[in-house]
Order: sequence, then structure tokens, then C-alpha cells
Amino acid sequence: MKILMVCLGNICRSPLAEGIMKTKIPDHYRVDSAGTISMHEGEHPDKRAIKTAANHHIDISQQRSRPITRRDFEIFDKIYCMDIDVFEDVVSRTKNEGERQKVSLFLEALGDHQNAEVPDPYWGDMKDFENVFQLLDKGCNAIKNKILKYES
Repeated sequence: MKILMVCLGNICRSPLAEGIMKTKIPDHYRVDSAGTISMHEGEHPDKRAIKTAANHHIDISQQRSRPITRRDFEIFDKIYCMDIDVFEDVVSRTKNEGERQKVSLFLEALGDHQNAEVPDPYWGDMKDFENVFQLLDKGCNAIKNKILKYES
């Protein structure tokens, strides 16, 4: 199973989601993250995201921002988008229904948050990053439970 987390710039939400998810599932799963824009390509995650993850004993400091590519639709089994705009952008890049079926909103995994968005903490403060971390942690738990249930 290969999972891709996607947000706008790949410096806040998706790096956090990648880091959290990697702590929850077996090592034979591949987890990566990307953004729909290339403005931050090659940069490390936002310092506040790195600090928030570190506060939870997760190291995302070596991740590098990258834009989503055509190849991602071939490689990844599931592509989780952090908000509606990102979702629509990613879906617009799919070539067929098979690729489209791989794409969903991240919080759809929680069931009771249908079509909910993970807020972008970029313009906020450390409290906003912590709130996003907690939301991502819940979503990653739900995704993990679905994956491991499917696998057994």
C-alpha cells in the first residue's frame, strides 16, 4: 500500500500527515507527501510544523517539499487531500476513473466529518499547528484502522 498526503505547498499539513502516518503503520507501507503548487519545492517543512511534530516525538525535519506529479497517480494507491480546493485540483489532473477513485478528502476517513477540511495553519500560530496535528492524528488513526482491517 502506497499513500500520498497532499496539501497546497507541502510545508504544513501534508508533511505532518506523512510524519504521523509513518508512525502508525508497518514499515512495508510507503507514505509520502506533495503539494499542488511548486512554490516551496525543495524546502523543508515550516518550522512550526517541525516543532509541533517534534513535540509529539515525530521528526519531519528532513522532508522536502515537492509538487504532485503525473507519476504519483501511477505509484500511489490512495491520495488524501487536505481541503476541497486541493481535492479539486488533484482530481482535475487525473486521466481516468481509476485514478479518480484513488483521490479523497483526508477527513472523509473519519466518517462523521464528511467533506470536512483540514484548516491550513500557515497564517496562524503554534496553537493552530497543534490543532491541525490533533485532527491529522485522528484521521491517520482512522486510515490505519481501515488499511489494517483490509489487510487482515
